Amino acid sequence: MGQNERGNEKEVKSVGYSFKNFWMTDSSFSVLFVILVFTVFILPILIVYGHMGSIFINSVFLFLFFTGIWSSKKPSLIALTTILFIAQLSLRLLRFSSFDFDFYLGERFVGILNMIVFIGLNIRQLFRNDRITVYRVIGAVNVYLLVAILGAFVFEIIQILTGSAIEGGLNISGNDEDFASYIYFSMVSMTTVGFGDIYPVQIMAKMQAVFLSMTGILYPTVIIAKLVSVSNMLENK
Repeated sequence: MGQNERGNEKEVKSVGYSFKNFWMTDSSFSVLFVILVFTVFILPILIVYGHMGSIFINSVFLFLFFTGIWSSKKPSLIALTTILFIAQLSLRLLRFSSFDFDFYLGERFVGILNMIVFIGLNIRQLFRNDRITVYRVIGAVNVYLLVAILGAFVFEIIQILTGSAIEGGLNISGNDEDFASYIYFSMVSMTTVGFGDIYPVQIMAKMQAVFLSMTGILYPTVIIAKLVSVSNMLENK
């Protein structure tokens, strides 16, 4: 191996090491926040008016799941997130292949598992030590937005399995573009706004909407109490 090849190998390792270390710092919360704000608030608009295709939409979620691999130093969690990411990537590639088989449902189930693990990792990082910074507050908002995305995935699974989940002048086409409708209703449920333009029509969807509403009410209370208790503990030391 020549000096140039060894130099390139070291450079690649250095970049990978820096990327891994970054996602273990508090600063990563702000970057993830930008990605999640784009996913929750901007992506649905681009889907409806910009006609973003499945490849772009899938790339956004795959990047989210990819960052989850670097969000822990624990070997078991790294192995779990890597397996889930590879499974997600493989299913999405197979869906766009020439195979005469529908991988969409399996892909969505793996997506839910990925999102649950990703939420757990972010909560773990949020309270990994007693430090309270503005980044930790941003991290708490990140978890809230991740739960909203998880809720959107669950509504879609219900729609696929039962044929009905939410209604209200929607045009559910059974593909990635439906995310715009699901994330809207998920956020409306979490914030308990209840505009009434979209509503659940199936019992599982109704219970999911209620669960998201309870989460939207209880989560800020629990997080604020936790942050205040940690802050008081630090002041008394």
